[in-house]
Amino acid sequence: MPKPYIDPCKKFACRIQKCLQEHNFQEDRCQLEIEELRQCCVKWKSESICCSGIDIPPKKEEAPEQ
Repeated sequence: MPKPYIDPCKKFACRIQKCLQEHNFQEDRCQLEIEELRQCCVKWKSESICCSGIDIPPKKEEAPEQ
């Protein structure tokens, strides 16, 4: 029997939802959770349904210098 699909970033998406609910949907109070999902999507974007449709620009300090 095949193994069920487990989304590698689902736990981070769920943490964001929980944090937002606990803080009346104030995104600034959930930056840690948002960054954790961003990092997961950087690594697993092609394999995670949670990351589909998310544009993942590099963080400002990661942007290449011009």
